[in-house]
Amino acid sequence: GEREREREMVRAVFIALCLVLGLSGVRAEDPYLFFTWNVTYGTIAPLGVPQQGILINGQFPGPNINSTSNNNIVINVFNNLDQPFLLSWNGIQQRKNSWQDGLAGTNCPIQPGKNFTYHFQVKDQIGSFFYFPSLGMHKAAGGFGGLRINSRLLIPVPFDPPADDYTVLIGDWYAKDHKALAGILDAGRSIGLPDGVIINGKTGKDRTGKDGKPLFVMEAGKVYRYRICNTGIRASLNFRIQGHSMELVETDGSHTMQNLYDSLDVHVGQCYSVLVTANQAPGDYYLVASTRFMKKELTATGIVRYAGSKVPPSAVLPKAPTGWAWSLNQWRSFRWNLTASAARPNPQGSYHYGSIDITRTIKFANSRAVVGGKSRFALNGVSHVDVDTPLKHLEYFGVADKFFKYNLTGDEPRASSDPVTLAPNVITVEFRTFVEVIFENPEKQPQFYHLDGYSFFPAGYFISLLCNSYLLAHGSDLTRHLLIMGSRMGPGKWTPESRKRYNLLDAVSRHAIQVYPKSWTAIMLTFDNAGMWNLRSELWERRYLGQQLYISVQSPARSLRDEYNLPDTVLLCGAVATLPKPPPYT
Repeated sequence: GEREREREMVRAVFIALCLVLGLSGVRAEDPYLFFTWNVTYGTIAPLGVPQQGILINGQFPGPNINSTSNNNIVINVFNNLDQPFLLSWNGIQQRKNSWQDGLAGTNCPIQPGKNFTYHFQVKDQIGSFFYFPSLGMHKAAGGFGGLRINSRLLIPVPFDPPADDYTVLIGDWYAKDHKALAGILDAGRSIGLPDGVIINGKTGKDRTGKDGKPLFVMEAGKVYRYRICNTGIRASLNFRIQGHSMELVETDGSHTMQNLYDSLDVHVGQCYSVLVTANQAPGDYYLVASTRFMKKELTATGIVRYAGSKVPPSAVLPKAPTGWAWSLNQWRSFRWNLTASAARPNPQGSYHYGSIDITRTIKFANSRAVVGGKSRFALNGVSHVDVDTPLKHLEYFGVADKFFKYNLTGDEPRASSDPVTLAPNVITVEFRTFVEVIFENPEKQPQFYHLDGYSFFPAGYFISLLCNSYLLAHGSDLTRHLLIMGSRMGPGKWTPESRKRYNLLDAVSRHAIQVYPKSWTAIMLTFDNAGMWNLRSELWERRYLGQQLYISVQSPARSLRDEYNLPDTVLLCGAVATLPKPPPYT
């Protein structure tokens, strides 16, 4: 009952304090942040129709986490749903600590009525991120929230402190609840296009069409920071603020060159941080988020108010851009700020990724198939299937070979005529090697990917003949020049010659990337973070039906220098629940 739950919460806090005391002698300089989160169902109506949502401490979206580089974050999560539950931390690298990543491949789920305490450090990171529920289709019901990492006071930031700091969570939304959506996918059908768009859980209008209360307030003449994240499950969104330009300063944890934009394309799983100056006539202004690359444009609005104003916003909304050319040109304009510091004192540009020798090239191609009469999605011909025991646990306990085979996917895509394999999709990458990864997209739908545990450099891209006619007509001179060069290579196929056009100087280090239709994108990174890391489609239907894999990065030294031991507090389940623990790393 309620008394037992209170006792459980007291025990959890006591365990967390013991963890702090045990570590304080080693890392006394790194503060701790403690949270207790109760996850429940609740009635929400983002699109004006009541439906079941997932709340954290009664909130939708969930509470923001406001942290600073190297903070230790301790979150005791109580699952009051009727299904197993996990939270994952989009963009948080979990250095040496995939035990806290919160995915089916790394963690046993929190069973209904139980709790689990996440304990991780936001090591050497700054920027704008979010958390989300990772099991099933829970993400389509809520349970997500903002997670910001501020720079330490001793580390210079390339802009003056803003008057305030606002989190803006934008995303598509479905009127069906998460169980109905999962049922549709389990039956082998598509969930289709979303029903609407939300900004911080709302469309901006009530049932009568009137504007909601202001989301944010600005004082004339001051500068504000807006952290904009696309927490949706399908649609790219364009974000803009009526009458105001936005100065981009950070994306996915990297400081950028500070260019001005009237609007930003924010793809699924990506975050952008902008500065906005309150330099217009006092009044109310619309925040606008609308879908991109869909036949029907869906739009949400919110109000930002100048303090003390009673002037309503103009009914004329700023229009969204159209076509691929605009999106491509904007993405090309994002550049790493080479002189700015991030989480460490040294400038970002002191890491010269373009001068490191590539040790391996992996090409991934997405595909769709019908298996047993049901839709599946795959990477290199393998459609991922979760097993009852987390893959990381099976590997750590030395019994992985009894449950899955490594490297079912090769470094080259299979022939499109080959049948799709349904199995756990796990590849191995040698520790501390510098790897080039190519994403080829042979389909007409854009693809969006996220890699846990790392940030990477998107060094190259190719836009295929599918988009050429539009781009040649509407793109910049430089875009047209690149397209004419690229079209000699064929539709969306990468070759070693493609490296000649890579950006090897100032590509923005990030954790999420888009791949345009019939095109490819190349990323480069050093696999120096030991653990089991998820590479997934951010299109949740495709992820749910297999378009994801795990990358196993093991240190041969089995040393605490490279990876933490299995924490005593981690939940065990399935095949390893009763096994003796292996010898710890030293």
